[in-house]
Amino acid sequence: MKLLFAKKTQTISMSTKTSSSRLKQALSDVKEPFRTKLIDAYLSLKRSQLEANYEAAGIRCGKFCEVLVRLLQEEITGSHTAFGNRIPDMANECRNLITAQCSAVPESLKIIVPRALIFLYTMRNKRGIGHIGGDIDANSIDLATIERVTDWILCELIRVYHKLPIEEAQELIDSLAVRKLPVIWEVAGKKRVLRKRLSSKQKVLVILYSQPDTAILTEDLRSWVEYSNPTNFVNLVLTDLHQKRLIEYDKQSELVYLSPSGAKLVEDEILKHEMP
Repeated sequence: MKLLFAKKTQTISMSTKTSSSRLKQALSDVKEPFRTKLIDAYLSLKRSQLEANYEAAGIRCGKFCEVLVRLLQEEITGSHTAFGNRIPDMANECRNLITAQCSAVPESLKIIVPRALIFLYTMRNKRGIGHIGGDIDANSIDLATIERVTDWILCELIRVYHKLPIEEAQELIDSLAVRKLPVIWEVAGKKRVLRKRLSSKQKVLVILYSQPDTAILTEDLRSWVEYSNPTNFVNLVLTDLHQKRLIEYDKQSELVYLSPSGAKLVEDEILKHEMP
């Protein structure tokens, strides 16, 4: 038996192990130690965003930028600032990379990514993220913006180094979302929702959210929610969720899928509250 997502630390360790492995494979052509440091910084930043931890997000965003600029230095100039040595002016260093003479590196890595790094580092320093007494208090929009920019950068690295189309790279990144789910317990091949106050419909959505990449059989859902009447479960729970476009209920295959609207509802109305 194992308790999934009961604590944030458990959520992080279990989610990150698989995500890190998949990213290492996708970025296998990136030299070490850049690859490992970049992946660690990226996944740490994703955790901070999920936890709305602005101070940690600022620190991890800075680390992400500092690892990436060293990777770009190595690719564009053939050498890089040693890890442990401070880069005194991040924006100026990015500008130097943009103007450096190098035709062997793809334009996106030489021109676009350095500009994205300047934006990230400016956001980190000027929006109060990771600093006490910043001019402007950081908020969720700032953090979400940083997350999307780092997602794009990683997608671009995967596209360049793994030769994947941008759509496939984006699908990979989207599938690696580190989810905080302090309500699910997996035991003996079953999933149990630990939050007692949730309705049957909410439990169905949460269970589907915990397994984002695959559909779940109707009978498994009913069993995991512990809904006694199969007919009423379909008619009163699944049909209603389907009509509201929170799920896709396929009657023929008896498979249930979570829709983007359903995932948003789980994130906005269920997971943001701690377990009682």
